[in-house]
Amino acid sequence: MRALSNALKQQRLHHAYLFTGTRGVGKTTLARIIAKALNCETGITDTPCGRCTACVEIDSGRFVDLVELDAASNTQVDNMRELLENALYAPSGGRFKVYIIDEVHMLSRNAFNAMLKTLEEPPAHVKFILATTDPQKIPVTVLSRCLQFNLKQIPQPQIADRLRFVLEAEKVDFDAGALALIARAAQGSLRDSLSLLDQAIAHGGGKVDEASTRAMLGAVDQQHLFAILDALSRGDGAGMIAKADEMSARSLSFEAALLDLGTLLHRLAMAQQVPSTVADEDPDRETLLALMQQFSADDLQLYYQIALQGRSDIGLAPDEYAGFTMTLLRMLAFAPAAERYQASARVSAAVHAAEPRASAHVVASAPVPASSASPASGGAAASAAGTSAIDINASWESIVGQLGLIAMTGQLARNCAMTKLTADEIELCLPKAQERLLEGAHQGRLKAALQQRFGNALRVTFRVAAGDVPTPAATEKREQSERQAHAVTAIENDPFVKELKESFGGSVKQNSIQPLS
Repeated sequence: MRALSNALKQQRLHHAYLFTGTRGVGKTTLARIIAKALNCETGITDTPCGRCTACVEIDSGRFVDLVELDAASNTQVDNMRELLENALYAPSGGRFKVYIIDEVHMLSRNAFNAMLKTLEEPPAHVKFILATTDPQKIPVTVLSRCLQFNLKQIPQPQIADRLRFVLEAEKVDFDAGALALIARAAQGSLRDSLSLLDQAIAHGGGKVDEASTRAMLGAVDQQHLFAILDALSRGDGAGMIAKADEMSARSLSFEAALLDLGTLLHRLAMAQQVPSTVADEDPDRETLLALMQQFSADDLQLYYQIALQGRSDIGLAPDEYAGFTMTLLRMLAFAPAAERYQASARVSAAVHAAEPRASAHVVASAPVPASSASPASGGAAASAAGTSAIDINASWESIVGQLGLIAMTGQLARNCAMTKLTADEIELCLPKAQERLLEGAHQGRLKAALQQRFGNALRVTFRVAAGDVPTPAATEKREQSERQAHAVTAIENDPFVKELKESFGGSVKQNSIQPLS
């Protein structure tokens, strides 16, 4: 609002202003403040005194030169003509006649045409302040004659602070968590937040506590969503569905749960990329920082899109529970390959752990290294299948091929070189140029995949080399360059191509040559 403030200070006044924005952000309130600024007895100012006769009468709705019109109830041209005829007369006691027209987009076409004449040749003593939630419905001929200001949604922390101020002034007990819930439910509207606050006070028996407010709003406890994402990071489908069943037993809204899940995934992605977005006073700070370590950036992007799609599809589902759980299962099904492998290894290990003791004795009697004997690593399952221990003569390329890694974790694996391999240790070296791949959760995911494949006792270490190292990615790039060079040579030496070049004076575009796979 700096432009408005400067205009009032310098008395560079326009005859018509248009305030746009969603409901409850203060369009009409700001219009009344402008009316006071124009008619304050101290003079035209950006800081009206609030104590003079004009200011007091405007606050109480008794100022004769301030006319407020609800266009939603007065859409006809006759109403507009009557208003404009009165505008021709000089103000009775104020400096300006101020007309505030709320929801102006509701006026009929004829009413807009009647207004346009006055906007084109306005009397010096008249100011129009128009307010709307839908400026696209206002004719461009009217828009072009107004100074337009878009009022943004009020941030949640500011709404919560205002609610805190109101409750402290009214001496009403409250929980900070309840104010955060109301501020989020208001979706940027201070007016809506105050209405919800009144409901919360009534629902809570004269106080605003978090549990009562959550029940009133049908909000989903964040702990449910934290538990679901934790289970997702471990590939624990049963745990995810069990948490959904618990939410169903509490009659929580699954549509709201998908909305909150998308919000939570957004917060995790922001925390990964811009840690400063997680405030020190955020009550969920420690949980968010711990949970974000369990996902890679590409995982969060994928799950966020699935949550958004699930929310749009939930109305088509047989019921909300089915829509919500299918969204969770979709996240599990599309989890990166490494996580699917780890999940299947855990299931296999659990099955073997439940077998009779005699069967377990047979498995344990097989000559397998200690590094793969841990049930948690899936070693028993691997032994029963006839594969076990890491081959100390294996190449890093072949090991990477066994892991089936994709996305950024796969990129990290292909950009490493194996500099040490024993029965219980792998040392990986990364070129300095690719050091950024060690950031985030990718390093931990690669370790987990190797330990799931070859046993939890396997030590995996990383180091960074100053120069180039013979990584699978470098080998693939070199081989691709060699294939490309061979293809170019083959084309250039092809007799038919040579004949074409000689006959027509043509040339070969080398960037169009691609080697056959």
